[in-house]
Amino acid sequence: METSKLAKNSLEQGEGILRLAPTWVPRSFCVPGRRIKLHPDDYYVLGGARGGIDERWFSSTTPAKNGPLTGENEGLSPVVYEDGGQTRQFLLKDAVDELKGELIGSRLWDEYKSWPIYSKFFDNMGPLPHHVHHNDEKAALIGQKGKPEAYYFPPQLNNHGGDYPYTFIGLAPGTTKDQIRECLVNFTKGDNKITNYSQAYRLEPGTGWDVPPGLLHAPGSLCTYEPQKASDVFAMYQSLVNEAVIPEELLWNGTPKDRIGDFDELIDVLDWELNVDPNTMQNRFMAPIPVRSEAEMRDAGYVEKWICYKSDAFSAKELTVLPGATVTIRDAAAYGMIMMQGHGTMGVWDIETPALIRYGQLTHDEYFVSERAAQAGVKIVNLSKTDPIVMLKHFGPGNPDLVLA
Repeated sequence: METSKLAKNSLEQGEGILRLAPTWVPRSFCVPGRRIKLHPDDYYVLGGARGGIDERWFSSTTPAKNGPLTGENEGLSPVVYEDGGQTRQFLLKDAVDELKGELIGSRLWDEYKSWPIYSKFFDNMGPLPHHVHHNDEKAALIGQKGKPEAYYFPPQLNNHGGDYPYTFIGLAPGTTKDQIRECLVNFTKGDNKITNYSQAYRLEPGTGWDVPPGLLHAPGSLCTYEPQKASDVFAMYQSLVNEAVIPEELLWNGTPKDRIGDFDELIDVLDWELNVDPNTMQNRFMAPIPVRSEAEMRDAGYVEKWICYKSDAFSAKELTVLPGATVTIRDAAAYGMIMMQGHGTMGVWDIETPALIRYGQLTHDEYFVSERAAQAGVKIVNLSKTDPIVMLKHFGPGNPDLVLA
């Protein structure tokens, strides 16, 4: 069956909601934290050279950039279609290309001609290196898009904090460009000590952070839900983290070939005022914000909160449906979602939260909701008498519902 027919039939079968299959991504420079529900035997199923699987990507039409060993369609979310007792899969990217505004809404399709965001879990036992994501101008020099991102730390996936649940963000006020340039020049000489010039913040489950392009950050070891613009551009500025040496090639990742070796170019990638902001906590930290009166929502059987809301490139909500409740939730825009807790139904689909997933196994915990279905309202039934349904919902840019008082 051709992709256009598969896409139309899938959207019709789900009454405007597509079922997605898990998308696992390894990182060669990370040690998995083992909290994303993958079977213990499967974290290194792709082989030692690929590294451990420490990420699961959601609603992704963005391929992972993992070097020459990157697998075919790595990072791309598959749609699952049940066809006469047989299960077929095709890429969400192809569904968006075929269905266009019918799936993601004409507002996003007309402007971006794509689904311009994705989300992920990243789950590392230790901290990541101090690194940066390029803005649109810098990323365009290597044919990519800039990458703002945000973090939320789901309580359901953080029964332990890992080795270092603190995140370095930005640089201490008063730091000079010459000091950071010296750190970068020393990248290949062992520990370049760049975090000597930064500040770390303790990470708290149930809260999050906003990370615009150009801002140095060294994420801590909490398991993290991370909505972001559809890009995988980055450069590592820290040479040694958690006793692991970072390859020099990752320092120059994102640099045009004709500028490799130019340390001033690396400094120019940084948004300097953002990095030395004396009010980083006030400007970047995000505590959840109820979308309306919490008492009114509880009376209706649910609670919904904004969890990522400081970027104009994406937004995210946490929806809780109370035990035994049946609710209809309306949103102005298309979104992807991932189950965090509980079980029940959503539209025509079963929804459930698996405790353990084998690599390649299908699940009923991830879906993509079309704009039309979101606006009409999605009926969710919590079949448990004791356990809430909790799901995280990731939206594209310009969400009309994101109006904070």
